[in-house]
Amino acid sequence: MEKVVVDPALHFAQLHQSLTNGGALVVSVDSSERPNPMTIGWASMGTAWSRPVLTILVRHSRYTYECLNTTGDFTVCVPYPQTRSVVEFCGTRSGRDCDKFVKCGLTVLPSQAVSSPGIAECGVIWECRTIYTSDPDTDTLAPELVSTIYGGGDYHRIYFGQVERCIADPDFEKRFAL
Repeated sequence: MEKVVVDPALHFAQLHQSLTNGGALVVSVDSSERPNPMTIGWASMGTAWSRPVLTILVRHSRYTYECLNTTGDFTVCVPYPQTRSVVEFCGTRSGRDCDKFVKCGLTVLPSQAVSSPGIAECGVIWECRTIYTSDPDTDTLAPELVSTIYGGGDYHRIYFGQVERCIADPDFEKRFAL
């Protein structure tokens, strides 16, 4: 089934539900253009600089961090609830050590607006171009976050991605009931 272009804000509720129930998937490519999906649990969507923006947080220690800094773009993909095993695998294995697309039997879906592909088996895909990054200022970050989230010092970088295109399965809302 071919995906259709949709309003970027249309499926935010499903993205939120996915993030809070196991995660969504961010895909970037490495320096050899091999795609790498990684599970994310934190993201937000809104408007910044008069543009539709999706922000993601990725720790400096992750292979995806290297990929994002190489390509300057990414996709965010919402998996269907019945594919939780893929989300779990992509959140516990590093793309440094294996090809997660191959290991999970995923299909690369080329993007039209960015170099990072989407995942064909996912219901919604946001194609994003990085327009800004920010690292937390530990002097102004709430102390309880520093101690509970960053006790080991492995901070996130925040990537602001301008949504260039959003596509979805035509029957996504039926297949991903809220």
